[in-house]
Amino acid sequence: MRIPLARLLPTVWACMLLWACASPGPPLPPSLELPKPPTDLRAARKGNTVTLTWTIPARTTDRQNVRYLGPTRICRSLDSVVSQCGAAVGEAAPPSAAARKSTAGQRLPASYRDTLPVDLEQQNPTSFVTYAIEVLNTGGHSAGLSNQVRVPLAPTLPPENLQAELTKDGVLVSWPCSAAALNPSSPLEYRQRIYRRQEGSQTARKIAELDLLNCQATPVLDQEFEWEKTYYYDSTVVTIAAEPGRPTIEVEGDDSPEVKIFADDVFPPAVPSGLQAVSSGPGQQPFIDLIWAPVSDADLAGYNVYRAEDGDQPVKLNTDLVKAPAYRDTAVTSGKKYAYFVSAVDLRSNESARSEVATETVP
Repeated sequence: MRIPLARLLPTVWACMLLWACASPGPPLPPSLELPKPPTDLRAARKGNTVTLTWTIPARTTDRQNVRYLGPTRICRSLDSVVSQCGAAVGEAAPPSAAARKSTAGQRLPASYRDTLPVDLEQQNPTSFVTYAIEVLNTGGHSAGLSNQVRVPLAPTLPPENLQAELTKDGVLVSWPCSAAALNPSSPLEYRQRIYRRQEGSQTARKIAELDLLNCQATPVLDQEFEWEKTYYYDSTVVTIAAEPGRPTIEVEGDDSPEVKIFADDVFPPAVPSGLQAVSSGPGQQPFIDLIWAPVSDADLAGYNVYRAEDGDQPVKLNTDLVKAPAYRDTAVTSGKKYAYFVSAVDLRSNESARSEVATETVP
């Protein structure tokens, strides 16, 4: 019995499809789970501490998502190029599963702080140290080192503790100047930088820089601030290594403790001087003119004028502050003798002591 071709073809196609689905493909190699080495390693030094930062790998070398992360080895070498990690100076623990889950799809930062040995700095004052990191899988294997960064080894000095005193003319900042015995033949220079930071701000402003080799304990007078605000002063000693033909290296030491100052202006202006009293001439309506030397304080608001007669207590004559260093008293009587005093007042209502007395008799 012959089967028509039209009825046979669907059966043939079905068998071919079943055979194709059942045929296994070539086996895929298992993932090595090797995290890709970071390429954004950065380093910043402050004092003897080097802070390393990088982004934790999210992909493996075979382009799979990283599932199992081991620790990160911290590599440090005096060689300009690190070929292998050797004995690591430390390890950074892998992020927790919860941290990785909460930052899925985002860059997950990591950091490590390494303390430079003092003897390493002293023996290599104008050299560099090279850092790299090696991210391991849970089996302790890696795909190699990260990019490499170099950090200067110039030794730093401990900070000079500051003292700050509020005065009429500004804030006097002083220090013990204990670094004056530095070796003048050393290839390193040391400079102390003094900073001021206003309360509520994260930005500090440098107000002075001093050479510690020729250190003199001369206070710095800070006048560029605003009264009635709070400020913090601190300092850091900067190591400078300058050699011919090489870029200048600067390394900041640790910061000194901050000194807090509330710039409360309780300082009165200078006392007026040179007060003179001159009465009107005969035949004129009686008055006494007062003149004195102007006070030069920048925050001067004006003057008060006081008068005493017959040994009584002085009485203030003006209702509003007198703006110019002159005043005419018309409330006088012929034949009487008057004594006058003048004081200066600043913008915050601080009043100076009274001037020396000036007397005059009305004709």
